Amino acid sequence: MPDKGTEAIAGDTDARIGAVLEELFAVLEERKRTMPQGSYTAALLAGPQDKLLKKIGEEASEVIISARDRDSAQLRYEIGDLVYHLLVVMVREGLTLEDLARELASRRK
Repeated sequence: MPDKGTEAIAGDTDARIGAVLEELFAVLEERKRTMPQGSYTAALLAGPQDKLLKKIGEEASEVIISARDRDSAQLRYEIGDLVYHLLVVMVREGLTLEDLARELASRRK
């Protein structure tokens, strides 16, 4: 359940993945700085770490179920939820998209 600040991203069907990830990550970092009341992201960032980690596990399970059911529309939706929550944990733990990019790039060799 991304915040209202991500609605513009969701409506942009021509967006490239890198730009979308960068924009969403910036929104998540802004939520961490400002911690707006009523923000789902802020609640995940400030709440118990176990709650966020449990949510990642739930989302991963939903990806598995959707893939097994070969429901591509639901799979796309669940992957979106999983990626969102993974980005939240990255922000919470102080990792950047550049950290992730370096890690993934190191695996190409």
